[in-house]
Amino acid sequence: MNEELDRNLLNPTSTDFSMLDYSCAYLPDHMVRMNYKHVNHASKTFTTAAVKRGWRRFGKYFFYPVCHGCNGCKSLRIEVSDFHPSKSQRRVIKKNNKTKILIQSASLSQNHIQLYNRYHVWKSIKDAWRHREISQKEYYENFVDGAHDFGREVLYYRDSKLVGVDLIDIIDDGISAIYFYHDPDYANLSLGTYSLLYQIELAKQMNLEYIYLGYWVEGCQAFAYKKNFKPLELLDGFPDFKNNPDWVSIQS
Repeated sequence: MNEELDRNLLNPTSTDFSMLDYSCAYLPDHMVRMNYKHVNHASKTFTTAAVKRGWRRFGKYFFYPVCHGCNGCKSLRIEVSDFHPSKSQRRVIKKNNKTKILIQSASLSQNHIQLYNRYHVWKSIKDAWRHREISQKEYYENFVDGAHDFGREVLYYRDSKLVGVDLIDIIDDGISAIYFYHDPDYANLSLGTYSLLYQIELAKQMNLEYIYLGYWVEGCQAFAYKKNFKPLELLDGFPDFKNNPDWVSIQS
């Protein structure tokens, strides 16, 4: 383990804690408990080490599940060099030939807030997501604060209108997909799929090996799209920083 990573782990401004159990959004009749690490000044090296071990980042908070009696959440990543788009994915690329893309540091505007809230109202109707309006303060804490020099947002435009926002971390060996939301009026463009295809293309341009997709839960429809991107590797469990993570290729 290198010296920079040691300093981050021992940073006195870092705080570890767990939340109280709450209802799982992915498995009926299950409860979730998350373990958190609050890191004021996370480096790219620390973020890479955490993501490789199955941690996720929102703002200055790194987290992973520690649910009692359940280990349903597995981490997934795409092997970029061997990825080839399917026929349906090539159609998505073609549909977006007029979509404009801008990459910049994570930011906050009224357009971001309005688009985020519109998307979640739509998902609450379409897929019964729990929803409440997000405030500017909450958005900043979740998606802008803590991005430092490795966090980016990929903005998608049609007809000069912001229609999609993809929050990502560009880490040492890949891209960590944090969160994506889009304009429901442009659902026909399959912007969620297109955003991942663009991440893969960006990773290839930057000679990065992986796209870290977050968690996979067997049987959960919300994650079904992730297995459309192959080849994939899976991490079972959340090893500590003293041990190397054991990612395994999966076929299905």
